Amino acid sequence: MVIGAAVVLFIASFLTFESISLSGFGASQSRNAWDDLGMGLGIYMGAVIGAVLIVVNRCLPQPRKVLGLDLAQVGTAFAVLATWALLWTLIDVPDGVNAGAGLILGFIAALVLAGAAIASPQVPALQAALLPAPKPVAPQPYGAQPPGGYGYPGAQPQQPYGAQPQPGQPFGQPAAAPGAPAAQPAGPAGTAGPADFSPFWFAVPVTRPLFAEDGSPNPIAELAPGTWYLAVEQRGAALVAQTQDGRRGVLQDTSGIQRG
Repeated sequence: MVIGAAVVLFIASFLTFESISLSGFGASQSRNAWDDLGMGLGIYMGAVIGAVLIVVNRCLPQPRKVLGLDLAQVGTAFAVLATWALLWTLIDVPDGVNAGAGLILGFIAALVLAGAAIASPQVPALQAALLPAPKPVAPQPYGAQPPGGYGYPGAQPQQPYGAQPQPGQPFGQPAAAPGAPAAQPAGPAGTAGPADFSPFWFAVPVTRPLFAEDGSPNPIAELAPGTWYLAVEQRGAALVAQTQDGRRGVLQDTSGIQRG
């Protein structure tokens, strides 16, 4: 809606803004918004720039701020200001002057733009991501050797949903093969210590919240099925996970995860 309204605004700026009747001559003179730079550049293009800021803010993994305000708030302010200015220009048309298609269409487009910008944070249907989430790495064909390098999900044996690590085995460590010598305990009484943890990739069976590392009760992100996430630390039964955009948080419910 925001992108469509911005395109209509740009087109409307080149249409007839006002037409002036020339009394006694039976003719009229018309002009568009660009005949007055304050209207064309300040109002019409101001609203278009506001739409660009809103779209850019939605495409960024983390909101950017300007003077303490994120780009979406600045863009919304531009859209509301343009709507307000065009409304009173449309209402206060002088005698002998007729409102043109550019003014009427521009006001409607600015009104739609401002309404969509204000409603986006409140309506879940308008909060869908503009860019699709990155897809998980495709599994290797049978018999193929996985490529080297840190962070490849197929670097460790796959475990089905619901599989839990063996007693004393930290998350991310593959179970020992039959007949292989048992690993030496790294801590007292054979318990695994934090030094035994190795980062690993995992996927969740259902959508699960990711909480801030400072213990805040409000989730900072949601982990979705079908996407690989990196476990970078183990805290008791919980995992510190890193999302595709670099955010870190605590996954408290680790039941049924699929380790890569």
